[in-house]
Amino acid sequence: MTPLRKIIASLVVVSFSLLHAAEPPPFSPLFNGRNLDGWVNVNCAPETFQVRDGMIHCDGIPTGALRTDRQFENFELELEWRHLKSGGNAGVFIWAGSLPAVGQPFLRAIEVQVLDHGYGKSDWFTTHGDIFPIHGSRMKPFKPNKGDRSFPRESRSKGTPEWNHYRIVATNGVIRLSVNGAEVSGGENCSWRKGFIALESEGGVVDWRNLKVREFPSSGATGSESAPKAEAWRSLYDGRSFNGWTLPKGPAELWQARDWTLFCGTNGAPSAVLTGVPSGGAKDLFFDWRWEAQPSQLVPPLELAVAGVSSRIVLPALPAAKPAAWNRVHLRRIDRFLEIRLNDLPAGRIPMPSGDFTPVLCPSQVPTRFASLFVK
Repeated sequence: MTPLRKIIASLVVVSFSLLHAAEPPPFSPLFNGRNLDGWVNVNCAPETFQVRDGMIHCDGIPTGALRTDRQFENFELELEWRHLKSGGNAGVFIWAGSLPAVGQPFLRAIEVQVLDHGYGKSDWFTTHGDIFPIHGSRMKPFKPNKGDRSFPRESRSKGTPEWNHYRIVATNGVIRLSVNGAEVSGGENCSWRKGFIALESEGGVVDWRNLKVREFPSSGATGSESAPKAEAWRSLYDGRSFNGWTLPKGPAELWQARDWTLFCGTNGAPSAVLTGVPSGGAKDLFFDWRWEAQPSQLVPPLELAVAGVSSRIVLPALPAAKPAAWNRVHLRRIDRFLEIRLNDLPAGRIPMPSGDFTPVLCPSQVPTRFASLFVK
């Protein structure tokens, strides 16, 4: 072969290699069309998200989320959605946490809005693909924007019952949304930049289909840039009913299931408790609560019934608990003690006998709301 031909052949090989290297990785289905394998129902009833006719169908009750069972860092996500009722509300959570934020049904995430036109319009939201950080996440929005919410440059989404296509590219802390074929909104400097993908339930009756994802190589998201790893937490409240709980005798309105919260009034006796099912050997429990006014004592309104023990375990008063604001208590059994954390800070420990425990929600002197009751 002549020197010139060798050069040409080498250039052809190099060009082919570069072309091949530039090809993006293939898409993989994120939903198999048959069941919800690969997904985790975070805090909704089993009937909230169901598979129907090869689609994920969400009836919107309660407010909550269905997330992937693993995290994603750099990826491209495509999906189609349609609202089945006018004014429906939903969303896609990107780089999300695995558990609800304190006093919220939502996950910490970057939210990509899925809103039907019948919802209306405002100077602070649109129905065409807003992107914004929620509950601890951060993002510098692309313009046009208001605050940290990126507004779409074009109005491209279709109203119920038509289908819409979303293409979400999330790489290196930058997120970009294309609606029905054109990029419209996004942001940069996102935190976190590695986490779960989730579908939001928020009142809208929504179908999702053709969910697929392709992943790109990691760019080294650190621990502080990533959502915490998921643990085997199990929700004790389905957001729709008292399934799994024993209601006390007394006024029917004392305990009420209100979407993602449980509400307790003040006209019940101290014995009018709401008792959960046995935890089956769980060692950890956390729950959120909010007193709607200042109680006389700052004792968390939850006790533990322990198998083989006649009296319930009562938690101590926690002076740092906040009235008229949400609190989260995490109770963890270690040996013969129960460690208590309040709003992610150590709050003491108390003796704890062995045996399975059952959570018992207690009336307070003031109206109280409960949310995010989880065990593992």
